[in-house]
Amino acid sequence: MRVLISGGRVIDPSIDTDGPMDVAIAAGRVVAVAPRDELPSDFAPSRVIDATGMWVLPGLVDLSARLREPGYEYRATLESEIEAAMAGGITSLVCPPDTDPVLDEPGLIEMLKFKARQLNLSKVYPLGALTTGLKGETLTEMAELTEAGCVGFSQAETPIRDLRVLIQAMKYARNFGLTVFLRPNEPNLSGGVAHAGAYASRMGLSGVPVMNETIALQAYFELVRNTGTAVHVCRISSAKGVELIRQAKAEGLPITCDVGIHHVHLIDLDIGFFDPNAHLVPPLREQRDRDAIRTGLLDGTIDAICSDHTPVDDDAKLMPFAESEAGATGFELLLALTVKWMHEQEVPAAKMVRLLTSGPADIIKVQAGSLRTGMPADLCVFDPGCDWVVGPNTLISQGKHTPFTGFPMQGKVVATMVNGNLGFSALDKHRNQVLAA
Repeated sequence: MRVLISGGRVIDPSIDTDGPMDVAIAAGRVVAVAPRDELPSDFAPSRVIDATGMWVLPGLVDLSARLREPGYEYRATLESEIEAAMAGGITSLVCPPDTDPVLDEPGLIEMLKFKARQLNLSKVYPLGALTTGLKGETLTEMAELTEAGCVGFSQAETPIRDLRVLIQAMKYARNFGLTVFLRPNEPNLSGGVAHAGAYASRMGLSGVPVMNETIALQAYFELVRNTGTAVHVCRISSAKGVELIRQAKAEGLPITCDVGIHHVHLIDLDIGFFDPNAHLVPPLREQRDRDAIRTGLLDGTIDAICSDHTPVDDDAKLMPFAESEAGATGFELLLALTVKWMHEQEVPAAKMVRLLTSGPADIIKVQAGSLRTGMPADLCVFDPGCDWVVGPNTLISQGKHTPFTGFPMQGKVVATMVNGNLGFSALDKHRNQVLAA
């Protein structure tokens, strides 16, 4: 099918484009992004999608998305969460290995990717486990896992206590040119449920100090200096952590970094009166930490924003704060919340889009996050003027819990395309609602 997306504002920093353009698609790939009169003369679309008044963006690439399969289907299913990803404009997503069973064997990777392909929606890129069963003892066969489809290797939320094992894992990864994804978490300083500060003390909540992050970071960087392994730091949360990342990059270490969208907006005070929806890992920290994260996004210290999508069921979430399970849904909020940050800090649209598209795509080294000619036609259409309120009835994800419940949002994805196929579209319904109003 030949598709023409007409009349939208195309924003794609990978091709230095921000303005009214048409997007021509054929055989599942981008043919051209140009004004109508500059499209190839032989391009005759079989379908035209009117994107007037909308933004047309490359499909988002999400570096942290728990799909809850295999092992946790009672919380969410692969189908429900990939449909939610499509509703959020996410066409490529990276899932951590902390499933049940753990993603430490090629057969499990192949099965997950096969099931995702059968849905013909968002593309799934698994992270393989660094160690068997995430136990931190025996290295997995990273080369075989890479052949099966892994784009990197991780311990998820389970740090390796024995640094000798981590050194071996990093050397193995370096020999094959693989990236190690590490969430900075010093195990001897973990176990709390909130940021270790004045607010947690007043509320009687056990704390996770910033040192939990910074000690782990300094250990990782020393290992990188000695091994030369490419390391991606997952979901930085503190001002001191951001500064350490900045220094490591200035030194020339092969380091990249992301932040969860919740930490771009929220601080520890947003826990309020023990709201379990704000129980996250890493914990929400102080305002100065949030401000440092925003600065890190602006100056390039932080390379990507992720949803950190973690659907949690009612039984695990609707409990006292300290006993509730950490995590929140994020797919359908990622773009709207990033646009909110863009407006608040007067960030150029191209910089905002890069943090969600080509930036994370470069980290996992996949063909995504760009509307360059010849690339897979993965894109989304976003209405920047759509007002809506976050709530269980407005989220497709099976996980309905988010600290943004009840918040008004401006901007919503109204169509998402993968490989030239329109896998999600509320465009006609949306236009009818606008006309009726």
